[in-house]
Amino acid sequence: MILETFPVGPLQCNCTILGDPEAGEAIVIDPGDEVGRINRRLTELHLQLKQIIVTHAHIDHVGGALQLKKLTGAPIFLNENDLPLLEMMDDQAAWIGTPAPETAPPDAGLADGQLVGLERYPAQVLHTPGHTQGSVCLHFAPIKLLIAGDTLFAGSIGRTDLPGGNFPQIIDSIQTRLLGLPDETKVLTGHGPATTIGAERSGNPFLRGGY
Repeated sequence: MILETFPVGPLQCNCTILGDPEAGEAIVIDPGDEVGRINRRLTELHLQLKQIIVTHAHIDHVGGALQLKKLTGAPIFLNENDLPLLEMMDDQAAWIGTPAPETAPPDAGLADGQLVGLERYPAQVLHTPGHTQGSVCLHFAPIKLLIAGDTLFAGSIGRTDLPGGNFPQIIDSIQTRLLGLPDETKVLTGHGPATTIGAERSGNPFLRGGY
């Protein structure tokens, strides 16, 4: 398995490439920016992109998805509850003072319980609203990996003061959907360092006494 995570764009969103070198296939999660860099890395690794998965429709996570699709032909997956945010891209760009990227409706949704990813490395979609209404996490159970988007961070949680955010909802999502995963599950967050479910259950100040 190939697993590479690196920050892209002015807000340093963590973009992840997960590849199967035997099959020569990959998925990319949250290509928010620096699409040329992402595509070059896929080429260097001799991987054909099969899916572009977006954990939520904030500009720093979805901004490069359509461009990457145009380069590779891979379909874009996004939860339908975040379509209103996708339509607000001009407003989102204004929030951070950058040009608005070109976007388009996704090719497929990301429903709770849906399986996505590669044949040898499948992931179950966990709908975790709160940061946005369409936020999802991806649970790769066989390899004990969770890609959490901006729902859960090392020692923190996603902000809820933007359109679609809801603080009680994100706490409920984390407590009911994520904290029941095995302690050793590695968590790749949308920004900043990785963590584990066990570390966040025991030490995250936002979650104390909740599970």
